[in-house]
Amino acid sequence: MNNSKEHEVVSDPDTLSLAEEPTEGLVGAGAKPWKLLIVDDEQVVHTVTHLALDGFNLGGRGLEFLSAYSAAEARQVLHANPDVAVILLDVVMETDRAGLDLVHYIRRELNNRMVRIVLRTGQSGQSPEQEVITQYDINDYKEKTELTRQKLFSTVYTSLRSYGDIFALEENRKGLMKVISASATIFETRDISQFFEGVLEQLTALLYLNSDAVLINASAMLAHPEVERLQIMAGTGKFKNYTGEVNLDSFEESVVERIRYVLTCKKSNYGDNYWVSYYITKSGLEQLLYVSAKDVFSVPDIQMIELFVKNVAIAHETIALLEGDG
Repeated sequence: MNNSKEHEVVSDPDTLSLAEEPTEGLVGAGAKPWKLLIVDDEQVVHTVTHLALDGFNLGGRGLEFLSAYSAAEARQVLHANPDVAVILLDVVMETDRAGLDLVHYIRRELNNRMVRIVLRTGQSGQSPEQEVITQYDINDYKEKTELTRQKLFSTVYTSLRSYGDIFALEENRKGLMKVISASATIFETRDISQFFEGVLEQLTALLYLNSDAVLINASAMLAHPEVERLQIMAGTGKFKNYTGEVNLDSFEESVVERIRYVLTCKKSNYGDNYWVSYYITKSGLEQLLYVSAKDVFSVPDIQMIELFVKNVAIAHETIALLEGDG
C-alpha cells in the first residue's frame, strides 16, 4: 500500500470582508472540529470571522464556531465547552475592561492554561499592547483593522498548532502518571494492564496520533488459529472498551483485514494513516499494535512504534516467566 498526503491550499490574502467559496471534503470522517470561540459585542465581527475562516482545515479537522456577545455569556459558553481551543476576544464590551477581566477569569478561576487567547481591539491605543501582554496571560494581541483575511487565517492556524502541542504534552503527562503509579506495584501484583495502558497513552500523545490505538497479544491464535480470538492488553480511543479476549471479527472490517495480513505475513504493515506493528519473542509470544494517525508516519514515528511493541512484548514475556516461577 502507498502512503499519500493531501496538501492544503491557501488562497491569496484578501480583506476580512471578502469570503471564499467553501472548501469541500477537507474534514476527515469522524474527526472532531477545533472549537473556536468568538467573543465580541458586534454581530458583524462574528459574521466576518465566519466568512474569513470558511473552509479552514488543520490536521483533517475543521472549525466549530461558538459565539458570545458579552464576557458574561462567554463564561457560560466556556463552562459548557471546556475543550475550546482558541478564543478571539474583544476588549471593550459590557465595560472597558470586560475582555481583560475574562482573561483573568479563564486563567485564574477556571485554571485553564491550555486555551489560546487572541485579544482583538477595535481602536488603536484602547489597551496598551505592552501592558496587556506583560500583565495578562494572553497569546496574541491584534488590532481589528490589521486583521486581513490572510492574517486572521495565520493567527488561528498558529494558535491551534500551539494548542495541539500543549494538549499532547498534557496527555503525555497523564500517561506518564499512570505509568509511574502502575510501575510501583507491577512486579508485586504481576498485573501490567494499567502499565501498558499508560505507556500506550504516552505513545499516542508523543506522536500526535489519533487516540485510537490497541495493543494485542495474538499468541492464542498460534495454538488455535481457527478461533481467531485475541487478547487485548490495552486500548485507547474507540478501542478503549475492548478488554480481555475478543473475537477478531469484533473489529471493523478494514481493521480485521489489516490484522489478518500482519499475522499471516509475520511482519509490520502500513497504509494511509495507520500502522500495524508486529513483534514475536524468542519464546513465541506474538504481539501487535494497531494505531491510526492524522497524517502519514515519519521514520522516527515508525521507529518509536516498533521499539514500543518490542519492549512491551519483552516485558510481557518477563511477567509470564515470573508467573511460571511463582
